[in-house]
Amino acid sequence: MRIAVYPGSFDPITKGHIDILERSSKLFDVMVVAVVHNVNKQGLFTLEERVQMIRECTGHLPNLEIDYFSGLLVDYISRKGATAIVRGLRTVSDFEYELHMAMMNHQLLPEVDTVFIMSNSKYFFVSSSLVREAALLGADVSDMVPPNVAVRLKAKWEERRQERGPLR
Repeated sequence: MRIAVYPGSFDPITKGHIDILERSSKLFDVMVVAVVHNVNKQGLFTLEERVQMIRECTGHLPNLEIDYFSGLLVDYISRKGATAIVRGLRTVSDFEYELHMAMMNHQLLPEVDTVFIMSNSKYFFVSSSLVREAALLGADVSDMVPPNVAVRLKAKWEERRQERGPLR
C-alpha cells in the first residue's frame, strides 16, 4: 500500500491545499493530512478546529486520513509507514525552501521521497498566513477558502473585534 503524508499547519486550510489534496490523492492509496503542532507558534485555530475544518471540506476524498503530530516529520512518517511526503509549490521561493527540507528529510530517512505538486495558478498567491491576516482585518476571503472555513474565519474576526472593542 502506498501511503503519503501531506504535512502542514493548515491554519486555516485553503482552496490551494484542497487542490493539492485532490490531485495527490489520486497518486496514493492513502493520503494522510498531518496537521503540524508547532509548540513555538500560537495558531489562530486549535489543532482540533483545524482537523475538524479539514474533515468537513474533504469528505469527497475517500482515501484521506486526517491526523496531527508534533516533533520530527520523519519520525511521524516512520510511524505511519509512509513512503512519500507531498508538498505543494507556488513560487520559486517555495521551491528553494522545500528543496532544502526534502534533502534534509531524505538524509534522515532515505527510503522516503518528497513529491512536489505545483499549485494551480489561480492559487499561487493564496497562503494560510495571508488569508488569516486578511480575514482578521475584515476582508472577504471566501474565494480562497472552503465555505466552512470562511464561516469560522468570520466568527474569529467577530470574536477578536469584540475583544478589542470599538476602534477609534
